Amino acid sequence: MTEDLVLPAPRDTDVPAGEPLLEVSGLTKHFPVKGGFPIRRTIGAVQAVDGIDLTVHVGESFGLVGESGCGKSTTGRLITRLLEPTAGKISYRGQDITHAGRKDLAPIRSEIQMIFQDPYSSLNPRQTVGKIISGPMEINGINPEGGREKRVRELLEIVGLNPEHYNRFPHEFSGGQRQRIGVARALALEPKLIVADEPVSALDVSIQAQVVNLLQEVQRELGIAFLFIAHDLAVVRHFSHRVAVMYLGKIIEVGDRASIYARPRHPYTHALLSAVPEVNLSEAEDAGPRERIRLAGDVPSPIAPPSGCRFRTRCWKAQDKCATEEPPLVQLSGNHEGHLTACHFPEEPSTEAREEDIVLDPALAALEEDVVDEG
Repeated sequence: MTEDLVLPAPRDTDVPAGEPLLEVSGLTKHFPVKGGFPIRRTIGAVQAVDGIDLTVHVGESFGLVGESGCGKSTTGRLITRLLEPTAGKISYRGQDITHAGRKDLAPIRSEIQMIFQDPYSSLNPRQTVGKIISGPMEINGINPEGGREKRVRELLEIVGLNPEHYNRFPHEFSGGQRQRIGVARALALEPKLIVADEPVSALDVSIQAQVVNLLQEVQRELGIAFLFIAHDLAVVRHFSHRVAVMYLGKIIEVGDRASIYARPRHPYTHALLSAVPEVNLSEAEDAGPRERIRLAGDVPSPIAPPSGCRFRTRCWKAQDKCATEEPPLVQLSGNHEGHLTACHFPEEPSTEAREEDIVLDPALAALEEDVVDEG
């Protein structure tokens, strides 16, 4: 439920002018699946991320959305080099860091930071808040003017915590406060890019807006670029300049926020947007009745993804071509510049209500028919 989440007005859709900060091309990560007895051998691979392209500009907020298990978090960990890519290229400020060693990554580590999803497990319970936030500065040999303790207290104040909490331990804070500590730790090295991996999904609804507002303020005042990973479309809509939609290890649509939310072309994007609770839509937006789409089943296994278009097994527009040819991510006629879609048979660019709802789940369709009959 997200109806209590009060978010600020949507930001301007214009992407801040700036050169590409992060460029990813053909990024792939396959996790081997072991089996057999007594010799454990590789019998397959989980195709968590399978050849994605994306670009994040200086000072830009880039949203990455999709269902659970589609590869969003793995993408974030690959970009921060917490995981080693199987294939592809990661370029940061023109430098190839795809397989860079520890020595080559050292000067870049401070510029790319991460905010983790779970505020309870991402902080060391044996360290004080001061130690947690000053740790990155110690590792990188940074001695700010006035000392590290002074800088930590400044960071605590920036994220809305009391500087006097310097000597407290994580268990003395709530979930929202712990996530603010995580934000302060990410800001300690003055990064150019922050990968925020679902930073509010583990928080109570009443706290989510506070953390989102904090991240917006940090992004606006410090000019930090964000890769904002989330499955809550309402949050992404308010935070991101551009949005990419991911499904089963592939990016299937990408464009500026207004284009993705008002003129989606990929059937999966239509299905995602139709699932956003209508209570979040303001009457001021003059929004009429929206389309209603209910998909059947779950995302297929990444160990054996469908051939051709990976969404075809749940798509109401799938044809024989979808099973034999993988659709390229291209700009369709009528799309805004930079709005790319990977679909052989794209939908019309509208989210208005259809003559008939699309309900692919047989059980749900039967249930709704019973309700109508009883009515």
